[in-house]
Amino acid sequence: MPHLRIATVNVNGIRAAARNGMSTWLDAADIDILTLQEVRGQDEHLEAALPGWSIIHDEATAKGRAGVAIASRTPALAVRTAIGPDDFDSRGRWIEGDFLLGDRPLTVVSAYVHSGEADTPKQDEKWRFLDALGPRLGELGADGALALVTGDLNVGHRELDIRNWRGNRKKAGFLPRERAYFDRFLGAAGVEIEAVDGTAGTGMGWVDVGRRFHGEVDGPYTWWSMRGKAFDNDSGWRIDYHLASPALAEHVESYHVARAASYDQRWSDHAPVVVDYRF
Repeated sequence: MPHLRIATVNVNGIRAAARNGMSTWLDAADIDILTLQEVRGQDEHLEAALPGWSIIHDEATAKGRAGVAIASRTPALAVRTAIGPDDFDSRGRWIEGDFLLGDRPLTVVSAYVHSGEADTPKQDEKWRFLDALGPRLGELGADGALALVTGDLNVGHRELDIRNWRGNRKKAGFLPRERAYFDRFLGAAGVEIEAVDGTAGTGMGWVDVGRRFHGEVDGPYTWWSMRGKAFDNDSGWRIDYHLASPALAEHVESYHVARAASYDQRWSDHAPVVVDYRF
């Protein structure tokens, strides 16, 4: 049966990641598809950092900001970057690639949701992105399709996903309204969901692979501040996801966060999230 290893990571700048050790990790990781966020560079920078890979890339409108990409061992059959209304600038934040598994198509997404800032225009852009994400998930997962949304989604869904959740309840990334989107995305398909912010909605049935695989445990976290002792104390956030359509979720074999062995071995403030799928 075919096996596929897919990893996602916010590289915090592809040039810096390449200088600081990404290639060493990647050489040993045996990845088939790698999704990247916060590329903050051009095509030539990705090609230099990932020689021999087939790469699709969507740059942000503003140079040196955001940027998403998918690197794969075989070329994507189709590429899409649109999400949401035509007047919503999602450049550098959403890219879809279609791949073939035997005779079945698989859509893989690299997504970089806005970090936001409560009660500011930055948060308004985040709301618009999350508003657009729901309908697109519905389309991607329809009719038993194999689809995977990966990336830095910049929301800790549950208290288990943030070490210091009590102090972050009024901050972007853990606002009840943000978490409510995930309640609906991940709620049982077709079931009425009462979300954490008190709103009601219908569950979409998507699967948070990390939470399903690890169960009711703290983390495992995927991002730690570069400041202080956050990494050493494992005071992190789990904001990097594999969200699998119901059909794809049945094929998960293993999941792990490739956390660096020590602070000085980090090449990003995020750790890669690696999942094995077997078909």
